[in-house]
Amino acid sequence: MAAKSKRMNELRKRAIALGTVDLPTAVHELKIADQSLTEGGKPCKFDQTVELAVRLGIDPRQADQIVRGSIVLPHGIGKSQRVVVFAKGENAKAAQDAGADEVGDKELADKIKGGWLEFDVAIASPDMMGVVGPLGRVLGPRGLMPSPRAGTVTQDVAGAVKEYKAGKVEFRNDSSGNVHCVVGKLSFDEQSLIDNIDAVLKMIHSLKPAAQKGVYVRHIALSSTMGPGISVAV
Repeated sequence: MAAKSKRMNELRKRAIALGTVDLPTAVHELKIADQSLTEGGKPCKFDQTVELAVRLGIDPRQADQIVRGSIVLPHGIGKSQRVVVFAKGENAKAAQDAGADEVGDKELADKIKGGWLEFDVAIASPDMMGVVGPLGRVLGPRGLMPSPRAGTVTQDVAGAVKEYKAGKVEFRNDSSGNVHCVVGKLSFDEQSLIDNIDAVLKMIHSLKPAAQKGVYVRHIALSSTMGPGISVAV
């Protein structure tokens, strides 16, 4: 295991000493973390991504307890997502007009099969699923496979492109029942981050499976790309 940097060790000690705090305090501490470093730790030189992690009391082995959704964040995610669209005819033109980075059908699928994965979101019109289906082994493990439930298989490809360009994010619980979701950049002001996080948490609460028993949200943590998680009060 690689040795942790002085910066990470110092931030980890600070997070442990902080304990569990409310959301505004967690956001504030996350933003000022680098300012609190001593000479032993060097501040990060890029705009870090902020991620929310929520541990749920679900059984991820049960199909009726899967928690999956998507949401357009109030203040976006701080970057323009690269969107590709599987479509043809009028749908292809609509996707291009909406700002899709690449549009195609079989030739786009062949390009991806060849190893090209320079995109963040894949959207498909329903009539393209025969072309997209065989890409499951490539796109599925990377969380890029178009899905009706996530809204990335849709007849309104133009609307979907605009949503993702505006800051729409997807999330799904992993095999341990945890949900991870990007909620912005560290350069965002505190209230913008709080608004984005609140929106995601409300969405997760609204998706509580009927079959789930006991405590639903067990733990919440907030972290930046180069920092440890800060525990947030449930």
